[in-house]
Amino acid sequence: MTQTILITGASTGIGNAVARHFQARRWNVVATMRNTENGTQLAALENVLVTRLDVTDDASIRAAVAAALDQFGSIDVLLNNAGYGAYGPLENFDSDRIRRQFDTNVIGLLEVTRAVLPHMRNRRTGCIINISSIGGQMTFPLCTLYHVTKFAVEGLSEALHFELETVGIRVKIIQPGMIATDFSGRSFDFANEPPIEEYQEIIQKFMASQANSEMQPSPPELVADVIWNAATDGSDRLRYRAGADAEMLLSNRKAEDDASFIAGLKSMLGL
Repeated sequence: MTQTILITGASTGIGNAVARHFQARRWNVVATMRNTENGTQLAALENVLVTRLDVTDDASIRAAVAAALDQFGSIDVLLNNAGYGAYGPLENFDSDRIRRQFDTNVIGLLEVTRAVLPHMRNRRTGCIINISSIGGQMTFPLCTLYHVTKFAVEGLSEALHFELETVGIRVKIIQPGMIATDFSGRSFDFANEPPIEEYQEIIQKFMASQANSEMQPSPPELVADVIWNAATDGSDRLRYRAGADAEMLLSNRKAEDDASFIAGLKSMLGL
């Protein structure tokens, strides 16, 4: 029987790569996005349903899940991929922008998961895959809001891992490093207005370190392959790293004490 994956944030980047990866392997794919006009190429592929889903809109979540079940009869894998990064000094974010970061990266993920769970629970099978980040277990400067949401994704996923295995549902966490997508464009919210003098030096140094970084971003197809393995390996493994930088940085974070790791990161960033 052909299996089905539902993907949030499938218009570009990792979500788009995953949609193509699974479709090429003869899965049914429900590629969801806020604007379905961005999904015309995916919609032209066999066994792909493109439908609207905004993770901050409960009605659109329910409608997308219903459309998936009506079209394909089941949802075997849910990939919670939709998200964006809010970066900059915390003082530059007002309450609305803080809530938007949480609503998209955490609350939206929970709501999509909650909408799919009754179907998976009734079938006593399924796999929920949540996109975290290396930023779910370590931090960079000027990324407070983004990190707190990804640390939350790590925690909620680990807790659900216990909770859902009792009803036959597996939970997986994907931890990408730097990926060659438009995350720094369309999915990037940097706050530095009005400029606060005391933060400008660290902002300039951090931006310079990113521009001069020797680390090469991994292609989204690499993450898609890691997600494929997580969805199909049949194991109870919880975390999967994606990218050479993810392997290096997370291994160092685990091996070193706080002071040593932070000092090394500051040196790498020129801070």
